[in-house]
Amino acid sequence: MAAPFGNKNAIKNKLWSDTLRRAITQDRGDRVRQAAERLLDEAAKGEQWAIKELADRLDGKSVQSNTLESNGENIAKIERVIVSFVSPNRVLTLDSDC
Repeated sequence: MAAPFGNKNAIKNKLWSDTLRRAITQDRGDRVRQAAERLLDEAAKGEQWAIKELADRLDGKSVQSNTLESNGENIAKIERVIVSFVSPNRVLTLDSDC
């Protein structure tokens, strides 16, 4: 579940992100370029962690999916489904009785 409306915890991460971006800009991105080249080198050597990191950065992390299968026995009836969509400004909840 997402944080409640008005939660300020993300500001802490923003400070770190802003500071890191400022340092990268002052460095003209030289060390970030070195890090990217090192990642490519390690992936080319077959390092699984580097290949995964590269794939996650280029294609995005894969979405976790859950699949339930049944042979038809002992199926519990779903009585209610609640889906919440969260945006920075409001929460929209769809509530359905099955």
